Amino acid sequence: MTSPVDADAFFTELSDLFSRLGALHYGEDVSQLEHALQTAHHARVDGAPPALVAAALLHDVGHMMQKAGEDAADRGIDTRHEHISAGYLSRAFGPEVTEPVRLHVAAKRCLAATAPGYVDRLSAASLQSLALQGGPMSPAARRDQDVAVGHHTIDAADLLEFEPRAGAQRRSQTLSGRHRARLCGSAQRGLASEPGPAGRADEPGRPARSG
Repeated sequence: MTSPVDADAFFTELSDLFSRLGALHYGEDVSQLEHALQTAHHARVDGAPPALVAAALLHDVGHMMQKAGEDAADRGIDTRHEHISAGYLSRAFGPEVTEPVRLHVAAKRCLAATAPGYVDRLSAASLQSLALQGGPMSPAARRDQDVAVGHHTIDAADLLEFEPRAGAQRRSQTLSGRHRARLCGSAQRGLASEPGPAGRADEPGRPARSG
């Protein structure tokens, strides 16, 4: 993690980012802000823990930070937005937020390879980006992925299940005081759990995901 920032100031920075660039679509039918709010809403309704709700809200902020432009995918460019997102969010959040964000593209590739019907539910823009991101993940790569990242892979796959499908109801167009309170709470918990010089703190185990 880079130098910690004040959680409230970081939310103000995020709010400004969405205000300036959240109306962009990056090939999708909904804007970045609409997609973020919808995904977080589904995570909360599903009973996800606060850190995963925060990850759901912020998993695509890297789209608004990459320099290749809104038509990057049309020009055959994978912007690796998941890494941009995770790196930026690590300024204020711990791994319970940043790792599902960093891994959500890998989880998408895993689901594309293993989950019946998953690819059929993807939008045209998501199918385009899947091809640029390497396509469905091979069995060997999936094994390496599971060994390398453990329970954060499960969280990343859960995050994708919160993403709304085509035709989902559009939600409010702003980050609210409720979002501020939840994100600041997750940021403070993440900072409090950051390991000291001796190394990374132990993480709670998670049950294996069936299928």
